[in-house]
Amino acid sequence: FRVFEETAEKLCLVWQGPRFPAFLCLGIALLLLFVSVPIAYVIHLNGFVGAAGSLWYFPLMNLILFGISLYLLSQKRTIIIDNSAQRITLQKCSLHHTALLSITYREIKRLNLGVDQVYSGFAVAGSSSAQTFPVPSLRLIAIGGESILLDRGSLRRLEELARRVSNQVDKPLD
Repeated sequence: FRVFEETAEKLCLVWQGPRFPAFLCLGIALLLLFVSVPIAYVIHLNGFVGAAGSLWYFPLMNLILFGISLYLLSQKRTIIIDNSAQRITLQKCSLHHTALLSITYREIKRLNLGVDQVYSGFAVAGSSSAQTFPVPSLRLIAIGGESILLDRGSLRRLEELARRVSNQVDKPLD
């Protein structure tokens, strides 16, 4: 997250999606236009016969890459800490979905800077599946015991974020 707005009354943090993969997909799609447009034109003229017809997947692959890049560029997460309303609002937006969570300061017990165990994914070439590795995380702990993940990442960056959020919310940091 980066600080978008910071005043005495409001702290707004924004994460703008995975930029490198999005621009990589967009760059590859733009480069493939030099191949895809002539193939699509020849397919339009002659149909799916001949050498160009057997390359029908290039324009399709190009459309898929454009779609992936648009989806990645549309992802956005926002944390708004509003002191005047005594409320934290978490918003997650993408091309097809928006999720909103709002919690008041009275419902927050504390902030926790800890470690999450993250699963590595599927097994590859004989490795054991479901291996986990530790990742630093920042969580809000509600009075009822519920845990709300704010961010994961490097410990140094999360310590700065935790200090800012703790100061705004005026809750203890573990």
